[in-house]
Amino acid sequence: MQVYPIPMVPGPVKVPEPVLTAYQVNYGSADLEPEFFELYNRCEENLQQIMATKNRVVIASGEGMLALWGALKSCLMPGDRVLSIATGVFGDGIGDMAKQVGAEVKKISFSYDRTLSDLKEVETAIGEFQPKMITAVHCETPSGTLNPLAELGALKKELKVPLFYVDAVSSIGGAPVLTDAWHIDLCLGGSQKCLSSLPDLSFIAVSDRAWKTIEQVGYAGYDALSPFRSAQADRFFPYTPNWQGISALNTGAELILDEGLEDCFSRHEAAADLCRKGLEKIGIDLFPAAEAVCSPTVTAANVPENISWADFDARLRAEGLAVAGSYGPMAGRVFRIGHMGSQADEELVRQALSVIAKAARGG
Repeated sequence: MQVYPIPMVPGPVKVPEPVLTAYQVNYGSADLEPEFFELYNRCEENLQQIMATKNRVVIASGEGMLALWGALKSCLMPGDRVLSIATGVFGDGIGDMAKQVGAEVKKISFSYDRTLSDLKEVETAIGEFQPKMITAVHCETPSGTLNPLAELGALKKELKVPLFYVDAVSSIGGAPVLTDAWHIDLCLGGSQKCLSSLPDLSFIAVSDRAWKTIEQVGYAGYDALSPFRSAQADRFFPYTPNWQGISALNTGAELILDEGLEDCFSRHEAAADLCRKGLEKIGIDLFPAAEAVCSPTVTAANVPENISWADFDARLRAEGLAVAGSYGPMAGRVFRIGHMGSQADEELVRQALSVIAKAARGG
């Protein structure tokens, strides 16, 4: 399907008309015009509100993975120690990425159907390993789980770990992400999830401590963060900025702020609750363990018995519904429904549940 009649993939999400319209302006050169810098500053301020931070926000050309790589390469030197909290595919992957950068990585791994729970183990590891950086994922989309990070951030501060790196790509704008209150130094987001824009931009809230580290490391590359520290003041970006993309991202941010953050979060919770109760009524088991914290932006569930994921997916697509499979050990046995951003819509969820019920019965 080129276009999804019932779009429920957990990103990229359906793009609302106001956001699509923002791409249609035939802008001039962003390097030359004061209007672009005004827009960039306004977009940064809106993202700061959504991310609950006073930290500078870098807005870079490239989808969410650019932020994940750029933050690691800008802050780590070979031999630096990284404590990786892995509760899912992305948490595991970030630890592996840090190894590729040359860091010495210690992983604390949890079952993918659970969320971060044992801070005693983390506290012990910090004391013994003395990491420069802790990495964690807020929303693990392949598992449909949301990690409680307030306690981990408090522990980071108490034990004086220099940097706390958080992938919040799938939660920013759909759930509270309290960057400053949780002591996050590098909070990573992407345009194509709850901000309901296209997959062309990533953004990172960078603390003062992280900026000092970035300056010390001195990494230079397309995904480097260092040039952005003075880009607005100098009116000189490291590459041609995406004026259309930033206009659209800002429109997505304004839609959230106009709705009101609490109302936006409540909308996501309501869609998630409807989705999970509906799946259970159909007889489909949710994937996460009972003690896990489920994400308000995505639901993971087990593929019905006696049917392969490929056949189940084909049945859904025949009715116009697009959901997603999963990755790693969950591939082929777990599917995911993305009720994030524009798709956190109860009517859309009802349509999806109707199709899923039909497919589970055999078509």
